[in-house]
Amino acid sequence: MPSDSREALFVGRQPILGRNQQLRAYELLFRNGSAPDAEVVDGAQATATVIVNAFAELGMAHALDGREAYVNVDAELLFSDVLELLPRQTVVLEVLESVPASAAVVQRCLHLHAAGFSLALDDVIAFDTRTATLLPLVQVVKIDLLPLSEPQLAGLVRQIRAAAPTVLLLAEKVETRAQFDTCMRLGFSLFQGYHFARPTLIAGRRLGHSQQTLMRLMGQLGADADTNVLEETLKPEPGLTMNLLRMANAAGSSATRTVTSLRDVIQVLGRRHLQRWVQLLLFATDSRAGRASPLLLLAATRGRLMESAAQRLCPNDPHLADGAFMVGMMSLMPALLGMPLDQILGPLRLSPAIDRALQGGEGLLGELLSLAQASESGDFDRVDEALKTHPGLSASHFNHAQAEALQWAHAIDREAPTATAA
Repeated sequence: MPSDSREALFVGRQPILGRNQQLRAYELLFRNGSAPDAEVVDGAQATATVIVNAFAELGMAHALDGREAYVNVDAELLFSDVLELLPRQTVVLEVLESVPASAAVVQRCLHLHAAGFSLALDDVIAFDTRTATLLPLVQVVKIDLLPLSEPQLAGLVRQIRAAAPTVLLLAEKVETRAQFDTCMRLGFSLFQGYHFARPTLIAGRRLGHSQQTLMRLMGQLGADADTNVLEETLKPEPGLTMNLLRMANAAGSSATRTVTSLRDVIQVLGRRHLQRWVQLLLFATDSRAGRASPLLLLAATRGRLMESAAQRLCPNDPHLADGAFMVGMMSLMPALLGMPLDQILGPLRLSPAIDRALQGGEGLLGELLSLAQASESGDFDRVDEALKTHPGLSASHFNHAQAEALQWAHAIDREAPTATAA
């Protein structure tokens, strides 16, 4: 049943950051969603087709906005002709640890590199014969920090540097700030792991603001723009939105009114207070601030994905879509602020449905949040189960919503100001 397999294409992603902790690439995880008993004659061909579909049909190459996509390649897939259909300037082929250092593998890697692909050696934990053989063929070495002590890691880095001085080192499974600091000292260029992506491990920080967005809001408020125009301007800015929620509550207006959308927040605060708030932020914003952090981008992307899924499920219920965006964005605030969720939600007077979704995963909003989180982490069994319970949300629509949300988030990043002198 080719059409079913093609429709049930799921994509997971994990950010890869540079030394300044800005987004550099994604590792993409794919699964075709076929039934467990589906007959697959050529496993490598099936996997390659799934990946090609992601780029051709979901527009992932465009959604990545020029950032690289790391894709896992096993021994079978390495020799698949379909692999060469991928966008070679965008894709980095991760040669898995299960791939042997045979003469055929060496020749194939040389061919792929000559064809324009970049290659990475995945899950390196020792400088053994296999690593020494494949090291000259790759541009990136991914070192798994989990099984290595700090002295072992330092020794491995010295061996790799002696053999391949120009290769880029990528630290994977970075789970603590101490590990990140160690890898920085050892000269790693790229970083990936729960320290950056798992909310409970992110230290609290001041939320950043885009001066360009603030200027746009000032112009819109001066021109008495419609509330929906203001709402669309605020959606890509989770940091500004969180501060807006706090200001709305500090103003003490409509104490009994619950908030289900950005529109509600704007109405509770009032345009006069909003204009003053934006003016104050323009004076207070550090003009040297760079692009949005990966977590802020993830918060905006998650909100957009949930909003799109809610629109598909209940096209005649705009309040559900508004609430879905709010839940997606707010779900990462504990990580961004370094505060427990209940302390954040307490003074904000969000609607009971939003509170229940955030605190207990309850209701349709809670289910959409779980679906978004599963797709981000590559837990495709959970994605499968969630989509089965919502027939109105097909795998095809969800896949396209993912690609659109990612593209939207990168458009936000493009519009954010780069670091400049004050």
